[in-house]
Amino acid sequence: MTVIYPSPIFGPVHSRRLGVSLGINLLPADGKVCSFDCIYCECGFNVDHRTKKPMPTRQEVREALESKLQDMQKNGPAPDVLTFAGNGEPTLHPHFPEIIADTLQLRNHYFPQAKVSVLSNATMILKPSVHEALAKVDNNILKLDTVNINYIHLTDRPVGNYSLDVIIENMKSFKGKCIVQTMFMKGTYNGQDVDNTSDCFVLPWLEKVKEIAPSQVMIYTIDRETPAHDLRKATHEELDRIGTLVRDSGIACSVSY
Repeated sequence: MTVIYPSPIFGPVHSRRLGVSLGINLLPADGKVCSFDCIYCECGFNVDHRTKKPMPTRQEVREALESKLQDMQKNGPAPDVLTFAGNGEPTLHPHFPEIIADTLQLRNHYFPQAKVSVLSNATMILKPSVHEALAKVDNNILKLDTVNINYIHLTDRPVGNYSLDVIIENMKSFKGKCIVQTMFMKGTYNGQDVDNTSDCFVLPWLEKVKEIAPSQVMIYTIDRETPAHDLRKATHEELDRIGTLVRDSGIACSVSY
């Protein structure tokens, strides 16, 4: 079940992997700020989501979050998780570490049983303050769709400099306090095959996952309309096969169809 709050800060979190979720969107309500321009992003491409509106301030986030938690404490439902996601990359907010500190404090006061999750593409974990903040949350969920750099540039389309080796080394530095999240899909984009379910993609990815040694792996596929229209879901059988390979390596794995 997903709970949707139509405010500039509490945006919709459409997740098959999280429980009753209060989604916290740190980015402009009608825009997108991201360091990836994924062809499968359900928010659309970056070029279609430009905005000059500012991000909410740290104080605005804290006040809005406390108000919402007070309302949920009084009227329900109790959240299973407070999820930082939304239209882009939450760790790009200039006060992300401070906002995480505020959120943990408020969570501990109002719903101490709830988890705090951050869905991130991992591009900002090189920044010490972001790395430290992510190490404090319950679910530090980091994207790693493949370890094929050509595929990353074709599908994830990172903005600016991107070093896969540096990203992976920083994932390792969490020493298991992270969750790897990977999108598997099929189809084509600009006439190029984007199927990453075969062993030539899966096995090298799995070797790096084993080096990262996360607490869990989440694998999933496309769920809704994407800005690139020739993409297709990975099948249940393909996802189950990959999930079994992960579990056979000794790492917990959830599969979402």
